[in-house]
Amino acid sequence: MKTRLCRIIDLGLCSFEEAYSLQKKVVQSKIGGSTEDTLILVEHLPIITMGRRGRFEHVCAPPERLKAEGIEVQSTDRGGDVTYHGPGQLVGYPIIDLRAHKQDVDWILRQLEAVIISSLKRLNIDACAIPGLTGVWVGGAKIAAIGIGVSHWITFHGFALNVDPRMKHFDLIIPCGLKNKPVTCLRDVLRDMPSMGGVKQIIIESFCETFGLERICA
Repeated sequence: MKTRLCRIIDLGLCSFEEAYSLQKKVVQSKIGGSTEDTLILVEHLPIITMGRRGRFEHVCAPPERLKAEGIEVQSTDRGGDVTYHGPGQLVGYPIIDLRAHKQDVDWILRQLEAVIISSLKRLNIDACAIPGLTGVWVGGAKIAAIGIGVSHWITFHGFALNVDPRMKHFDLIIPCGLKNKPVTCLRDVLRDMPSMGGVKQIIIESFCETFGLERICA
């Protein structure tokens, strides 16, 4: 069986709109027949995004506070509720043809959890998934959020791993709509912090291994 290829695109620090525009182009390319899967990696400028099940009452800060913090609010077509993105958080957008893997939305969510858990294990962090609560947890605190969209069995949107973001920004929302559930990051749980570049390489390796893909760079 021929190994599927995965193109890695690292956008560095960029706006949500720029990354979303690229996602749409890659999705359309795959709908048009491209056989490569893609993983886009990015750190976003500060933004609060609302999923299809998002409730604006889960944004706790008034508009003037968000403006003062330089944070915009954007509705999206991913699953899930409200989340925060900002510098120091690694966001991954896997654009995968589920027809070539498994046509099952729950399966892809569990696979993305496995990618994060495997990556954290390489950093000697004991992480887990909690049934009924999509995402990845460390010591009862959420370290990675996951929310996807699917079009013609092509996935978009993805996961957000808290590496070393400004944690106070999470106080501006009820993350993922889960009250009384703390949020954590690698900075909080690791004695020796890896660089963001090091975390990216670990994520790429775990992603390709989990999905049985061969990495190629853009």
